[in-house]
Amino acid sequence: MSWNSAADFFAMGGYGLYVWGSVGVTVAALILELFVLGQRRKSALSRIKRASTTERNDDNEKQT
Repeated sequence: MSWNSAADFFAMGGYGLYVWGSVGVTVAALILELFVLGQRRKSALSRIKRASTTERNDDNEKQT
């Protein structure tokens, strides 16, 4: 494939809106996925920490 100018490249033979729109939606979805993944990780670590603390407190109560 060869284009004569950058404008031809971005126009993609008249399909530029569809091509670049698809690229934009895909990039947005990937960024959103990374954000949601980070939030889930924080939540999971928080739950693990809370469960560990609860378990330690239960063990201390049993010993006394």
